[in-house]
Amino acid sequence: MMRLFPRILTVLAFFSLVSCRGPRVPQVPDGLIDLTDTVALGLPRLPGAELIRVTQPAGQRYVNNVVLTAFRGKYYCMWQQSPRDEDTPDSFVALSVSGDGRQWSEPVTLAPPVDSAFASPGGWIQRGDSLCAVLNYIGDPERHLGGTAWYVATKDGASWTARQPLRMADGTPMDGILEQDPMLLRSGRTVGAAHFRPGYQVCPVYTDDPSGLRGWTKAPLPAGEGSPLEPSQYAAPHGRLVMFFRDQESSFRKLYSVSEDGGASWSAPARTNIPDSRSKQCAGTLPDGRTFWVGNPTGIKSRRVLAVAFSRDGYLFDEAYVLASAADLPRQRFAGRYKTLGYSYPKATVIDGTLWISFSINKEDAALVRIPL
Repeated sequence: MMRLFPRILTVLAFFSLVSCRGPRVPQVPDGLIDLTDTVALGLPRLPGAELIRVTQPAGQRYVNNVVLTAFRGKYYCMWQQSPRDEDTPDSFVALSVSGDGRQWSEPVTLAPPVDSAFASPGGWIQRGDSLCAVLNYIGDPERHLGGTAWYVATKDGASWTARQPLRMADGTPMDGILEQDPMLLRSGRTVGAAHFRPGYQVCPVYTDDPSGLRGWTKAPLPAGEGSPLEPSQYAAPHGRLVMFFRDQESSFRKLYSVSEDGGASWSAPARTNIPDSRSKQCAGTLPDGRTFWVGNPTGIKSRRVLAVAFSRDGYLFDEAYVLASAADLPRQRFAGRYKTLGYSYPKATVIDGTLWISFSINKEDAALVRIPL
């Protein structure tokens, strides 16, 4: 019996290792989200969460794709804006600046439209003493013309360079649009995802260039379940990366894919049991190692509830809260093409121990939720 004991320990250790490193599916426990509650999904309010509205100028009635960052002691918020409608040739990128995250400057134009394409934010890339705003220039969405990714840079937060293209590993401009802030890994690699032409073909991308502005390489993404779109990613335990997608096939469940090699290759997308509204969502990793996602887990085509969920192991999201409910939603003030009611396209970032979530309300106001960690 004593001779068998070390062998038993070895076998147990082996299966423990396999259990830790084996395939895992992101999920929520049954009953955590009550889809019959159309007001708040049966979720409690998150204690300490603070809703902040960002100023928008009079006469501009469409706002979406709100993205926040911090640089040299100030907050920078950019978003897509137009006088009335979504994704029209007059859409541009607006920028507002704040010293405390609550009082915001009058927005200015960071990226105007060009003759053949409108401008939309693609996220922030910050390296050393330079801040870069990624700008997507998109052709006619109705004809699926796709778009290209560019950037402008600043060292003082006031003056910006002329726009330049993000570049692939072969030196050619990126013939696609970035969807979220790319994620910087501890290895120095930057990982993200883009929609490439023709149309909007989703594909993970990565670069080992320290600037995060060039050297981008496409990572294989095998065909799988659903129709993946608008991805975001987070770092899970044991060196894994997990990418969430919106499922354009209207399963109203998040899709996911896993990378075991730092974003160089990914598993075929598969469905989770996490409800979704067929809308853009975001995900990330907190400084203490917990992971989170933010979205509209309504299970139907409704964005009238915004929620956040947390996980300690990177897979079981068993702690969830409502950030803004249907009861909080103001009346939509203006009509316009694709002016969806609700809380649209959340994006998240951690700044100085605080989780900030940026989004639009009724696609006409830029807003933030501040969550002290």
